[in-house]
Amino acid sequence: MQQVFADGNWLPYAFAFLMGLSVLIYTALDGYDLGVGMLIDNAHWHEKDRMIASIGPFWDANETWLILGVGLLLVAFPAAHGLILTELYLPVAIMLFGLIFRGVAFDFRSKAPYQQKWRWNNRFFYGSLLTALAQGYMLGFYVIGFDRSWAGILFSCLIAVALASAYCLIGACWLIMKCEGGLQEKAVKWARYHLVNSVVGLVAVSVVTPLISDRIYDKWFSFPAMLALVPIPVTTGLLVIGLFLVLRHMPFPRDRYCWLPFALTIGVYVFSFVGLGYSFFPYIVPEQMTITEAAAAPASLRIILAGALIVLPVLICYTALAYFVFRGKATELRYD
Repeated sequence: MQQVFADGNWLPYAFAFLMGLSVLIYTALDGYDLGVGMLIDNAHWHEKDRMIASIGPFWDANETWLILGVGLLLVAFPAAHGLILTELYLPVAIMLFGLIFRGVAFDFRSKAPYQQKWRWNNRFFYGSLLTALAQGYMLGFYVIGFDRSWAGILFSCLIAVALASAYCLIGACWLIMKCEGGLQEKAVKWARYHLVNSVVGLVAVSVVTPLISDRIYDKWFSFPAMLALVPIPVTTGLLVIGLFLVLRHMPFPRDRYCWLPFALTIGVYVFSFVGLGYSFFPYIVPEQMTITEAAAAPASLRIILAGALIVLPVLICYTALAYFVFRGKATELRYD
């Protein structure tokens, strides 16, 4: 054990865990504010400000997790970073454009005259939609092993739509928790609709992933390993069923359990991510490059780890503080 720590053989796996954790937190947190941005197009004009108010204090902090995840990929796995970003150059550029576009719209809508605010609301919607679709396409393209055939492109497009719908699901669940009255009831309807679309995407990834790789198929369906893995799909299925039943009876009297749909959706995200991570481990680039092959030198990783152990707790505390300070229902949006 001492020799393992001395050689630094554990460092690549530690950084892979930190990078995966950052991506998971990003998809859950920034996922809901992207979802709210896409749902805003379906709301009445008097509801849009309340929706923006529900995400206003958090969305900058949420996007920080994406920066951390990409930063860890760059400094800890430079070889994988070069290969992945080369394959995903166009969707990454589209995603960045969408993030910038929605950021500008978010700020300008507060300064625009009342008669022009609808334009910036539309731009916030399109920026959110573009970002979500680009991220979904990247996920599908990654899962399919960067397959540029028509089948690979169609699968990536399917996952793009499914991930956008999954963001709308968690965004609707966020609104159920943060809003009241007619907007909350409307959010329940949105969540019911997007739950179906999200499950379609989840099933598609679960079916295709073992089919594209004999190695992944053997990891999931060889005996006795499959017995130990049964809790992952079973728990995910139970969470989905629980979410469906809860949404069917929402909202409850006196707004009880308004947090439950959001918590169940987070659970689905976590177990889906764990299953995907298990499928591709130990590869960081599917079937091309393992975690250890892509990692930087142990001496470099030790220096980077020291910085990560400072940045990560600060980021966690900052995020937790923001959510604590602005807990409770979203209030009237004011800029004075």
